[in-house]
Amino acid sequence: MEKKTLRIHNKSDKPDNIIKKESDILEECRRIEQELPRFLSGFFRYLRGNVLPMTRLAYLRDTRFFLRYLLAETGISKATETKEIDPEEFKTIKAHDINLFLDYCRHYRVETQHTVSIYENDKRSLARKRSSLSVIFKYLYREGLMETNITDAFDPIRVPKPGEREIKALEDDEVMRMLDAVTTGTHLTKKERQFWEKTKHRDRAILILFLTYGLRISELQQLNLSSFNFSRGEFKIYRKRAKESIMPLNNTATKAVHAYMELERPDSDHLPAEHKDALFLSLQGKRMTERQIREMVKKYTSIGLATSRREGYSPHKLRATAATSLIGRGNSIYDVQALLDHENVTTTQLYAAHKKNVKRDLVKNFEWDEEK
Repeated sequence: MEKKTLRIHNKSDKPDNIIKKESDILEECRRIEQELPRFLSGFFRYLRGNVLPMTRLAYLRDTRFFLRYLLAETGISKATETKEIDPEEFKTIKAHDINLFLDYCRHYRVETQHTVSIYENDKRSLARKRSSLSVIFKYLYREGLMETNITDAFDPIRVPKPGEREIKALEDDEVMRMLDAVTTGTHLTKKERQFWEKTKHRDRAILILFLTYGLRISELQQLNLSSFNFSRGEFKIYRKRAKESIMPLNNTATKAVHAYMELERPDSDHLPAEHKDALFLSLQGKRMTERQIREMVKKYTSIGLATSRREGYSPHKLRATAATSLIGRGNSIYDVQALLDHENVTTTQLYAAHKKNVKRDLVKNFEWDEEK
């Protein structure tokens, strides 16, 4: 079947790539809805009107996974496809069945003709699945499609409170070691240096933007050439909840982005139409994917941490690095909240409470063995 050409008729102020990304999310939502029973159509409508597109997609994915589990692992439904599940069969689901499902999700395997995949979910992932099912069954109860509200009997899943989690962020010396590696190519393997020769300015610009502004990976991945207004010293990003935000450029960020644009980035005239405005490009001349950015960050942070590539940090931990570094330099929590787009200042306060090296300082002069 011939692939159809996508045309974007954009009457908004948003760039085409942002419109396309939003459209891709909504299209995937529609595709999943077509796989699910029609008696859930009211629930789909509820999601469209009450949650963000990415949250809606997460709920739909969880719903599809649960229904596939019903068909494969239980005798609750006689259907062979998820969309064929009968509402009367659904009414027989009890809280016990949900608790068994959540227990199944802790550790399960999926076999295909050539592979066996093992999946492990932590408590946060389980809690999200529990939350998704709670929303579904509460909605169905309110609409009269379930005779009782079974959600009250769902097993509780305790996840660590934000203040109980250890904040993972690079320390200043680790940041400098990482930036030295991307600038000079030190600590890279022979194969990595071959790629580094072609991407060092791009990679450095990406790391600088993450470290300076605490950007989310989606915000950085969607940056365009047209996002930047160097004469005004600023650039525009698109946040969650459909928000636009203007970010001021400092000298380090300006020089890093300029170096990449002038020394490495291909001329837009030689790029496919949909990638002409993309800022960060792969070696194939296409907008970098979030996965490519994540792997690049993991590589350089592993050097900063002096650990294996597998143990490198994600872009989100560079966001944490920006937060702890800004607060550690005496900046206002409320200013840092605005920069990072935290919806609630209590999230930002977690970084203020994070004291670097506190454990190390406590035990530094508390030795049991005397040096001889």
